[in-house]
Amino acid sequence: MKKSASSSPFHARNRHQSEYDFAALIAAHPPLAVKVRPNGYGVQSVDFADPEAVMLLNQALIKLFYGIDWQLAPGSLCPPVPGRSDYVHYLADLLALDNQGKIPMADVLDIGCGANCIYPLIGQAEYGWRFTGTEIDESALKAANQIVAANPGLQRNIRLRRQKNSDAILAGVVNKNDFFHAVMCNPPFHASAAEAAASSQRKVRNLGLEKSAPLNFGGQHNELWCVGGEKAFVSKMIQESVALARQCIWFTSLISSKDNLAALEKQLQALDVEVRVVNMAQGQKQSRFLAWSFMPAATRAQRLR
Repeated sequence: MKKSASSSPFHARNRHQSEYDFAALIAAHPPLAVKVRPNGYGVQSVDFADPEAVMLLNQALIKLFYGIDWQLAPGSLCPPVPGRSDYVHYLADLLALDNQGKIPMADVLDIGCGANCIYPLIGQAEYGWRFTGTEIDESALKAANQIVAANPGLQRNIRLRRQKNSDAILAGVVNKNDFFHAVMCNPPFHASAAEAAASSQRKVRNLGLEKSAPLNFGGQHNELWCVGGEKAFVSKMIQESVALARQCIWFTSLISSKDNLAALEKQLQALDVEVRVVNMAQGQKQSRFLAWSFMPAATRAQRLR
């Protein structure tokens, strides 16, 4: 088992290392201007408890740094762009380990791309990777397709597929002739709607808001919870990955709760796989992704050439 750690707030290649340049962000996305004002320290900022402000800020980041017009469907998850970028960059490092230290061109499968399609957008912009995104929710898939269609050139690198089986994760969306260098996944964290709602209320209280106040991230059922939560979801993903052992080099998934790692690693130890836990740190928040491969190193290197 090999583990890596990061001592800096973001990955070294993450474009979002410095403080927000609001003048540049507003120039890239003028609607943000109405939400920018001095905070309690006299520094230009936005109210991070305001859902619209957070959405406009992330739209501006996507536009300024990646040249993408990013229109989110109402109620869909608004992911923080800087943190999402880290997963892409650390995945690039993982692939580079099998490619003499060079980041390869890659075909990547994003499980549950959501209406925001964030990982394909960043991955194709940063590395020219080709993405296949899957999504179980038809309206979310439609919204993601609209983002791709609205930005010239994205259709060459991003294609989206509907997962029609609500009981499946990988099964049914990978064709027999597909080959992927990596799978990405940001699994639903909560185990039930009630648990997700309770978590939302804790965030509301921590922000000092009224109970009826909207949260600043949004999110639909399939994005926030599933039966059994994150551990059950990734466990099933591991089970289904066995059938695709020769069709993907690295299977990976974000693991939000460190407490879930031990059981998932034990499950993987029963398989003939190489396992890595890649630790990431965004400021005070600690995150990581779990990666496993059925292929020996020599085979991985050959398939990345």
